[in-house]
Amino acid sequence: MTRLANESTECRAAREELRLAEIDLMRQRERVAELRRRMPPGTVVEDYVFEEGPADLAAGDEPVRQVRLSELFSGPDRPLIVYHFMYGKAQHSPCPMCTMWIDGFNAVVDHVAQNADFVVVAAAGLPALRFHARARGWTRLRLLSAGTGTFKYDLASEDEAGAQDSSISVFILAADGAVRHFYTGHPWMSSDIRERGIDLCSPVWHLLDLTPAGRGDWYPELRYEP
Repeated sequence: MTRLANESTECRAAREELRLAEIDLMRQRERVAELRRRMPPGTVVEDYVFEEGPADLAAGDEPVRQVRLSELFSGPDRPLIVYHFMYGKAQHSPCPMCTMWIDGFNAVVDHVAQNADFVVVAAAGLPALRFHARARGWTRLRLLSAGTGTFKYDLASEDEAGAQDSSISVFILAADGAVRHFYTGHPWMSSDIRERGIDLCSPVWHLLDLTPAGRGDWYPELRYEP
């Protein structure tokens, strides 16, 4: 994998073992992606109502309009990706990890938009959500509040007490105009896997995993000291 001089035989052997393991991992990811693509159309869901402010973050928070889930599709053949932001109700401040995720989404959403629609949904009210978005520079994202509805609860990104969780959901628009649930991924995958379920949606973890120390117990923060 390199042309470095004087590399030891032991190091070359270890690199080759790692290369083969990475090939196996790539093939497994492709197998999982294929299984996901072969999922049948899911259940028809309620045409949930969200609140949305002006598209221009700098234009203030009004007027507020109501928009339905079915209206978030820009075309009949385009999937809709929804990121559930941990902010609002029992989550009184924006989740730093979600914020890191959404920082990345803001940078790549123009590329995603060539193939799918993408929105961020939070339980927080629009003024609080948009205030945080201005501080982060999320000017490319469509931001919605679902605080008064059951959308996040029904998709298990909120519990009865209003505690929030991050999730990714995908919906499709059926020929008859109904919205169907296609996929939802949560950080928690089982009783012993509580945080790794949607790591593929952020490159930060993968970059850290390339380093000798790995990601360790590091967590993102809303701001860092210089």
